[in-house]
Amino acid sequence: MQQSKKGGEGEATVDVQFTDLPNALIACKVPEDLFNGGTRQASFEALFRSFDPEVQLQYFKSFRRVRISFSDALAAAEARLRLHKTDFNGKEMRLYFAQSVHIGSPRLEPPKPDKQFLISPPASPPVGWEQSQDATPVINYDLLCAISKLGPGEKYELHTATPTTPSVVVHVCEDEHDDSSAQDDSDHDDKPRPARPKIIQTRRPDYMPGIKQ
Repeated sequence: MQQSKKGGEGEATVDVQFTDLPNALIACKVPEDLFNGGTRQASFEALFRSFDPEVQLQYFKSFRRVRISFSDALAAAEARLRLHKTDFNGKEMRLYFAQSVHIGSPRLEPPKPDKQFLISPPASPPVGWEQSQDATPVINYDLLCAISKLGPGEKYELHTATPTTPSVVVHVCEDEHDDSSAQDDSDHDDKPRPARPKIIQTRRPDYMPGIKQ
């Protein structure tokens, strides 16, 4: 709302623009029987139709509020000026301007195309995007060679302990069928290993045509 005053000899004019004012009012803490309809609701609506015949009212029973929408802001301002804190069926009526919230554009804008290619299902990748190549796995051949030379029960220290870090030691598990004469890798080809026990599968029951499943 903008106001401008022009000085003169005892005369002052005020120009008021209602373009910034909302065209709706909110009536708070209205009587509960107002939401049941009938003559009381008709008399309540008649109060505001005297300022604007095209007024629209929306009733919110859970909040005990009524939204009164006028065709222009001037009628809403006049109704609030004349009816605010007036008596309606023995109770004071309070009217407030409805706050209008503008959240950017009234339409839902598409998301920014920054990481749309990560959405499932993926869209087209952005311009200039290239597929990254997987790095070659690092193979420590010295470690593999040292472990291959170890026998059952032996260990190999990968990292020596320091005052702040522990040592890392690899232990080779002992063979379940180990005997007194321990055999190394060179004897594996000469001496055969003991045969592993064969896993016996559970036998399927005989088919009996007389039993219906």
